[in-house]
Amino acid sequence: MTNPLEEMYDYEEWSTKALLLAAGLFFGGVALNVLGVDNPLTNFLYEYYLDPVMQESSSDAGYNQVNTLTYSVLLILFAVVLSAWLRYLGLDHSDAMILALLPYVFWAALGEVVEDANMFDTSLESYFVSPGIHFQTAAWVIIAGTFGYLIAHNESASEEDMISKVDSAATILILAQIIIYYTSIDAGLVTSSAGLVTSSAGFDNTAMMMCFIIALLVPTLMANKPLFDFTVVQRCVFIVGLGGSIALLGPLLSFGISNSDQVTLWPLAVVIGAPAVLAYQMHQAGLPAASELAEHGFVAGILPPGMTEGQYDELESSDKDLIESLRRKAVLASPVVSLVVAGQLLDGLATGIGIEAFGYSEKHLFSAEIIEFFGSAYGFTVVKMALGGLIWYFFAMLRLSSSLVRHTVSQWSKWFSVD
Repeated sequence: MTNPLEEMYDYEEWSTKALLLAAGLFFGGVALNVLGVDNPLTNFLYEYYLDPVMQESSSDAGYNQVNTLTYSVLLILFAVVLSAWLRYLGLDHSDAMILALLPYVFWAALGEVVEDANMFDTSLESYFVSPGIHFQTAAWVIIAGTFGYLIAHNESASEEDMISKVDSAATILILAQIIIYYTSIDAGLVTSSAGLVTSSAGFDNTAMMMCFIIALLVPTLMANKPLFDFTVVQRCVFIVGLGGSIALLGPLLSFGISNSDQVTLWPLAVVIGAPAVLAYQMHQAGLPAASELAEHGFVAGILPPGMTEGQYDELESSDKDLIESLRRKAVLASPVVSLVVAGQLLDGLATGIGIEAFGYSEKHLFSAEIIEFFGSAYGFTVVKMALGGLIWYFFAMLRLSSSLVRHTVSQWSKWFSVD
C-alpha cells in the first residue's frame, strides 16, 4: 500500500517527468524505425546510443561524449525517482535492502564475464555490455520486487503463506533466467530441439548443469529461514538475485574446466579477496562503536529525534560528546559504507590489473582520461581508493534529521555505489 503521508518533493516529481520524457523519446524513435519512417530522432538515437551498444560486443564501439553525458544524467534521475517511490510505497531501504540487492552486483559481473568469453550468441551478447547490463539488472530487480510487493500486500495471506508464495515466485523467476540465458550459450555448446543445453566435443558442461540444479534449489534451501530479517519484498529480490548469480556462474565454471589453459586465477583472488577483506575489517572496526551508540538509542549520521542540525550544534551534553567521539568509527559498520568503499577498491583493482597485466583497454571516457593522465591504469586504482576514502568521510560527517534520513541516505548511497 502507498503511504499518503509521504508526498514527493518538487525535484522528485520533475525527475519522474524527465525520465518519462526520455523513455517516450527512446521508444518513439525505435517505433519510427520499425515503421520505416526516416526522421532526425531515430537517426540520433541509433548513431549515439543503439549502434554503439549493438556493436560493442564485437568491435568495442563503446562510449562517446553524448551517450556518456546522457547516461550520467539518467543515472542521477533514476536514483532520485527510485528513492522517492521506495518511500512512497512504504518499502524499507535500510541496511537490509542493501544486502538484498548485493547478489545483483555479482549477477551483473558474472553476466559480463560470460559475454567477454563469447559464450552468448548474437541474440543476447549486446545485452550484457554496458550500459545494457545495468538496465537488464534493474529489470530483474524490479520484476522480483513487484512479485514480492504484490504477495506482501495480499491481506488474506498469513506470513507463512507469503513466504511460501515468495519462494515459489522466486523459483519461477530463476527458471526463467536459466531458460533465457542457458539456451543462448554458444561457446562449445549445442542447443537441442527441446531447448536443452548439451555438451559438444571438448566441452564439459557438468559444472553448468550442477549450477542449474543448485540455482533452482535456492528457494527450497532457504525455506523457513529468516534471511537477515528481510521483509517479504527483500526476500524475493535477494533469492532471485542469488539464484540467477549461481546460474550465470555455471557457464564460467564449465568454460574454465574445458579451457584450463586459458584460465588465470590470481586476478580473481586479488580483485575479490582484497575488497572482501577490506569490507570485513571495516565492519569489525566499526561494530563496537556502532553497538555502543545503539545501546544509547543513537545511529551514526542521524540526529536525535526532533532535533535540527542547528540545535545539535548548540547542544552541550554527554550524549553529544558520546556521538561525536564514536560516529567516525561507527559508520564503518554500515553496509552502505563498507560495501560501497570496498566496491571502489574492487573496480580500481579490476581496471588496473585488466589493463596492465592482460592488455585490456578502458572504454569509459573519463576513466580513460584519468589513466592517460597518470600514464598507468594503476593510477586509476589509486584514484578509486581515494574516492573510497572520501565516501567514508562524507558519511562520517553526515548529520541528517530523522525525518529526512529515509529519502536522503538512500539517494546518496545509490549515487556513491555506481561506477
